[in-house]
Amino acid sequence: MLAAMNPAHLAEMLAVLAAGLAAGAVNAVVGSGTLISFPVLLATGLPPVTATVSNALGLIPGSIGGALGYREELRGRGRRVALWSVGAACGALVGASLLLALPAEVFETVVPVLVGVALVLVAGQPLIRGRLQRRRARKDRPARPDGGPLLLAGLTTASVYGGYFSAAQGIIYVALMGLSLDDELQRLNAVKNVLVAVVNSVAALFFLAAADFDWTAVALLATGSAIGGPVGARLGRRLSPVVLRTLIVTVGSTAILVMVAR
Repeated sequence: MLAAMNPAHLAEMLAVLAAGLAAGAVNAVVGSGTLISFPVLLATGLPPVTATVSNALGLIPGSIGGALGYREELRGRGRRVALWSVGAACGALVGASLLLALPAEVFETVVPVLVGVALVLVAGQPLIRGRLQRRRARKDRPARPDGGPLLLAGLTTASVYGGYFSAAQGIIYVALMGLSLDDELQRLNAVKNVLVAVVNSVAALFFLAAADFDWTAVALLATGSAIGGPVGARLGRRLSPVVLRTLIVTVGSTAILVMVAR
């Protein structure tokens, strides 16, 4: 990425560092941080696949920092998170393989629709969950604490997309869990951060053996995201469910516009 140290290259380095910080913070709170960091990497001249795999590796510290920042909300959920993490890891491997095997156009039409449906589910979560609770009560059938096999299948499928590109995967996770679990939005957000960290880590390990990185970009993103992830988690935990839901819908809608406009 950087052949010599001159003002233009220094500006590129600072831009990537700042993008990593912002992406790490946004990922911890909402998701979709890739929509900040990925275009910056492309602007420095990196090819799309190299930018994608460098982005995946560089954002790992931020994902881990965001997950650790939400550790209080994760208490008592170790078993179910471990189960979902296995599914996320499997999905990430499939998605990372598809990135190297398929043309980018394959996902370009499907992804905005997928994120749009997820946003509708997040926005309508209180209403939808209330109806599901009343339906379960009538049938005397309590919600399963782990969401059952359908949730596991949904999270695993979403992780395929996460391994492929990752933008807005957190929004999809929150939407799926919100429909299946009787839990607070902040706790769902905490689990989302763990799953994103798993997907990014597994995909990056796969890419290490199968794709080219730009290590300067990786180092700068990693430094920025390592700072941004914990900061974003600290801020995100203070948001009310209404504000957090509004932020998710706003960022997700922006993500759709960006993806459609590309």
